[in-house]
Amino acid sequence: MTNRRSLYLQGLGWLILLAPFFFLTYGQVNHFTAGRENIGSLVLSWERYIPFVPLTILPYWSLDLLYGLSLFICTSLNEQRRLVCRLVLASLVACGGFLLFPMQFTFTRPEVTGLAGWLFGQLEQFDLPYNQSPSLHIILCWLLWRHFNRHLKGAWQKLNSGWFLLIAASVLTTWQHHFIDVITGLGVGMVIDWLIPEQGKWGWRVADGKRKTLAIRYLCGALVCLAGTFLTTWLWWPTLALTIVALAYGILGAQALQKDGKGRLTPAVWWLLLPWRIGMMLSMRLYTRHLPAMSPVIDGVFLGVYPRTPPEQRAVLDLTSEFPRSRVLQSVTYQCVPMLDLVKPDEAALAQAVEKLERLRTTQGSVLIHCALGLSRSALVAAAWLLQRYPKLACADAVEQVRKARPQVVFTSEQLELLEKWKTTITMP
Repeated sequence: MTNRRSLYLQGLGWLILLAPFFFLTYGQVNHFTAGRENIGSLVLSWERYIPFVPLTILPYWSLDLLYGLSLFICTSLNEQRRLVCRLVLASLVACGGFLLFPMQFTFTRPEVTGLAGWLFGQLEQFDLPYNQSPSLHIILCWLLWRHFNRHLKGAWQKLNSGWFLLIAASVLTTWQHHFIDVITGLGVGMVIDWLIPEQGKWGWRVADGKRKTLAIRYLCGALVCLAGTFLTTWLWWPTLALTIVALAYGILGAQALQKDGKGRLTPAVWWLLLPWRIGMMLSMRLYTRHLPAMSPVIDGVFLGVYPRTPPEQRAVLDLTSEFPRSRVLQSVTYQCVPMLDLVKPDEAALAQAVEKLERLRTTQGSVLIHCALGLSRSALVAAAWLLQRYPKLACADAVEQVRKARPQVVFTSEQLELLEKWKTTITMP
């Protein structure tokens, strides 16, 4: 276990490096932009009704204090290094945005006196109204909110969320940023949150077969949406979502969709992939209109669609990577092994799913295996489990047994090939 002294010393060292790095990069870019000509701005008509609230300079400034404190609440050196990577990347991306898309804040603040006036004065000593989009304050707000939330529970977590929400609002009510800066800052914060996850390491493998085909299709979809951004900027959202999904199919695998063992999606993924997930949800509802919700296989194992009503089974094995745990599954024993749709999983994921299925079956008596439609991923795992439970079965027999239970299931040639390899692996002496 890392001792606190090492954490404090390393935290202090990081703070000594980060503080001048922040002021140097942010300040230099701000002064550089101030010297450029024809700096524009993007202001929505309703923004003129945003009130100027002087005392919100207090939550605005508090982000600087939380920035420093964040390094000292880490519980491991690894967590501290990840946080530093996030903070450095936030500054670099924001400064890149300021240089590529220079903008200027256009409202003139009224005169402020007292404590708030003094705090505004301190701010104006180094901050000119040019570092606008994406708002670095909002990027850091998202990243530090996530960081502090991981170390808090219950009421403290709610208080933390409330305070960071106040910080986010303060960039508007102190007349520091326009709305476009907030939206772009939020997007950048989420992307950094996704890119440098709190746990685990990125692994990649160049896709082949069906995964490669789907990666190319999603990439084409992202490019079409990108072209559409010339018509409406809202298409940046699906562009980003489809790019991440293309990366998942192309090189990163199911881990790119960041679903944890309890079936939760990270907040960043929940928001970033929302356009894609809405499409997947509509597709699922369309295709499951004429499908049975679940079908019995054998020995208490059932196949089914993504549950929308509480299941009769005592346990559930969830194989979806695109959806969070269904709300109707809160009272049942739950396990998940996220897998990408329409492609074969790697052998480790298949083995993990079969092991969890057998453990749930022996401890709970009945298990529902579900993916989105209950036709592909769940059928594959059911067949692999049959081969392990009944070693004398041939692959064709296991597949046939699953088909008899649920005639609509689909086994691709890649999945059948994987089942043959699985059969060889589990029968090796």
